[in-house]
Amino acid sequence: MRVCKGIAGVAGAGVLALLATACGADGEEAAGSGGRARDTGSAGKPATATALPVESTLRTATWSSRDQKHQLKIAPERLKRGTAADLKNVQLIDDDLKDMVPYYLTVRFTNTGSTVLADPTPQSNFTLTLANGSPGEAVSLWNNDTLATEPPSPLPDGCEKGGPGTLEAGGTARACQLVMLPEGKPATVAYTDEAGDTLLWKVGDGKGDDNGGNLLSKNASAPTTWSDVTTKGEVPIQITRKSVRAGSLRDLSKFDLSDEQKKLVPYYVTMEYRNMGKKTLLPSMDDGVGMLSAAGIEEPPVPLIDFSAQGEGIDQCRGSVPNTRLKPKSAITLCTVHLLSKGDRPAMIAFTPQDKKAETLMWRAG
Repeated sequence: MRVCKGIAGVAGAGVLALLATACGADGEEAAGSGGRARDTGSAGKPATATALPVESTLRTATWSSRDQKHQLKIAPERLKRGTAADLKNVQLIDDDLKDMVPYYLTVRFTNTGSTVLADPTPQSNFTLTLANGSPGEAVSLWNNDTLATEPPSPLPDGCEKGGPGTLEAGGTARACQLVMLPEGKPATVAYTDEAGDTLLWKVGDGKGDDNGGNLLSKNASAPTTWSDVTTKGEVPIQITRKSVRAGSLRDLSKFDLSDEQKKLVPYYVTMEYRNMGKKTLLPSMDDGVGMLSAAGIEEPPVPLIDFSAQGEGIDQCRGSVPNTRLKPKSAITLCTVHLLSKGDRPAMIAFTPQDKKAETLMWRAG
């Protein structure tokens, strides 16, 4: 799927580096011979960060490290919103982060396994998302260091220290994760690990906002365009988001799924397309449909090829008029399948026209 315009970090939260300004007052490298990054400003502590209410229910999680899986009990404990001034003396390696807002997420985790954990960093698997699924970027420090190793630190109280060097079986620790988020009120704290299910916690009431009010209501119609190899130009169409439904892997039993796909949950997105132009269209509009999950993961449609007598698709996700053309002034419904990890859920449905100048349409998923 093409990346949706206006959505930051659609591909998911990455682990990025954050590096202090290169030289101190004496012109020497701030990092020193050990390569440890630190802040070299003199502003001291930032203004008090704004505390936000966050759900803090402990949940069972899997944390992967060095090809090993570890079992934890984990939860957010505290969330604060900072300002750009907090990091004015810090060089962000990714320029895109400069327009984002810093959030300080403190998490606690308990080692429920039977072995000692070395350098546990499950906090780096956390991120924040807006109501439309736009994810923040979890920011790590250069060489896995923390800016607070040498004062003054630009981080607020409670974020001065990294996680523990080791964690005994049954032991509990706390760590603070810096997350840069696009402007807007976060709705969700998300934890993801490739070896386990997605975990979600609400920020406040869990509704957040949609970064500028650009989400359509769930059943709203909106105009856009589409083209195919037969049209030689864009054709105006009207799109209505009809439904978003959870399915079961049993629905896909006749398809050859990978081992990873068999761990996921299918969701079915049905859209109605009405041809408002004068040219006939091939029914390929589902190629423009995408989904952002509450954990900030982009999920394009899954290509499922069905050679049965009933035609392409599955019974639980079948368009009302398959294998036909969309004539002027007529409408067709098409359904796409999207696979999400267990525990995750759809947040936003998008339609991206083929015209690169056209805006992506976005609907609330629920």
